[in-house]
Amino acid sequence: MRSLPLPLALTARLTPVAVLACAGWAMSSGPATPSADSHGSSQETPTHAASAPSSTAASKSYDTAPTPCTSVPVATVKSLVPGAKTAGKEIPSTDTSLRRTCSWNALQGYDYRWLDVSFEVAGSEQEAKKEYEQRVAERSGGGTVPGLGDAAYSIVNLTTEDKQETREGVVLARVSNALVIVTYNGSDFESKKAPSTDEINKGAIKAAKSAVAALQGGGSG
Repeated sequence: MRSLPLPLALTARLTPVAVLACAGWAMSSGPATPSADSHGSSQETPTHAASAPSSTAASKSYDTAPTPCTSVPVATVKSLVPGAKTAGKEIPSTDTSLRRTCSWNALQGYDYRWLDVSFEVAGSEQEAKKEYEQRVAERSGGGTVPGLGDAAYSIVNLTTEDKQETREGVVLARVSNALVIVTYNGSDFESKKAPSTDEINKGAIKAAKSAVAALQGGGSG
C-alpha cells in the first residue's frame, strides 16, 4: 500500500502527547484517552484472557520506575505496532525515578497503531491502591484482568470523529506501590474502520503482562 501524509485525526492524536511531554506526567493524571466530545463515541466491555499467569506470589516495594522502552519485547512491539521503531521513544518526565513512559507509533500504509507503556511509583501501597481505584472508577464499562499484578482492569472504547473510527484499549495494573498503565489504539485511514475490540484488548493486555513482568524483575525491597 502507498503511504500518505498524516491525516487530521492522527495529527490531533499527536498534539496532546507533545503537550504532556513538556509538562511531565502528574501522579493524578491517567493515560491518554479519546476525547469525551468525539462524535458518536461509545464504550465497549473487553474480553479478558483467562489464562493470564498469576503474578501476586511475592509482594515487593518499588523505589524507582523501570526503563519503559525495554519493558516490552521487540517481537511484541513488532506485532502490535507494525513499522514502528522498536526502541520506542521515552516521554520526558518531571521525575524519572517515579514516572516514566515510552511510546511506539507507526502509520503503515493506511493502518495506524499507537502503544504507550507507563510506570508510576507511589509513596506507599495504600497510595497506589487509592490512585488505582480512582482511575478505575473513572472508566466504567470495563472489567478485571485476572492474574495480572495485585489488581488489574481493562477497558476498550470506540470513538468516531469525521466518520473516522478509532478504537483504544487501556489496561491499569497495580503491583504493590506501583502502577502500570498501557494504552493501545488503532485506526484504518482507508476504510475509516477501527480494529476489532478483541484485537485491541488482547494487544493491550499482552503489553501489560510484559510491563508488569519487567517491573517485578527490577523491583527492590
